[in-house]
Amino acid sequence: MSKQPRQDGEVESGLSMSGRPKRGVPEGLWIQCPSCKATIFRKDSEAKFNICPECQHHFYLPAADRIRQMLDDGSFEEWDTNLSPCDPLEFFDRIAYQERIVKEQARTKMKDAAVVGRGYIRGRPVAIGITDFAFMAGSMGSVVGEKLTRAIEAATKLQLPLIIVSGSGGGARMQEGILSLMQMAKVSAALGRFHQAGGLYIAILTNPTMGGVAASWALQGDITLAEPGALIGFAGKRTIWNTVRLELPEGFQTSEFLLSHGFIDRIVHRKDLRTEVARLIDYCQR
Repeated sequence: MSKQPRQDGEVESGLSMSGRPKRGVPEGLWIQCPSCKATIFRKDSEAKFNICPECQHHFYLPAADRIRQMLDDGSFEEWDTNLSPCDPLEFFDRIAYQERIVKEQARTKMKDAAVVGRGYIRGRPVAIGITDFAFMAGSMGSVVGEKLTRAIEAATKLQLPLIIVSGSGGGARMQEGILSLMQMAKVSAALGRFHQAGGLYIAILTNPTMGGVAASWALQGDITLAEPGALIGFAGKRTIWNTVRLELPEGFQTSEFLLSHGFIDRIVHRKDLRTEVARLIDYCQR
């Protein structure tokens, strides 16, 4: 007995009414916005640098795309491209740390969670560093700390404004133990010398910026900007409850809450970020 057509005009065998194989919708063409729950065409979001066209929710943006968004076309010169993490503690959780690093490098095509270099923002030369959540949640290990420190020292020597974009939800990287935690002090010390030399440091916080990163260089900017709706803080709400049994206000770690309490200077939509940074450089370096 032949298969009976369904109400949608297709038969259960996987063939259309004409007998040709059904063509499904390719995976990944559509995504759901976690904020407004709208189903949006992925390419529409990507054309706006990963912004929801319905509610302006800011999705994750890879470091390479941030470079294209913020810097003038073709102006980026990457520094310290060959730095790669080692495994001095021979750390092992579900898998060996060294094995995890190899897998992360293959998946992300990055050596580690930070990209640093020099470029131009509307014709203004800057030193820039970006941490990328895709690589082990953007956590700060020895390589991330070393890259940022070198970038800060280069900005000091070259007398360039310094821009660091944080997407570090993982804070300090637990697999490197104290070697990871010491990067907080190392980067902060470099920023102190940069400040003494009269440098301008603009920190840009994106979702998420947490842990040891938030407790050190991410919140040490002369000017601190944040994207809308970004999660910014040290310990998360659940961790705080489990530790000290405090029920904190809804949204207390969002960029909007922090702006209202004076922790950041301004919330800037991603589409306006390049213009705003260029304007701040002009204003502060008169």
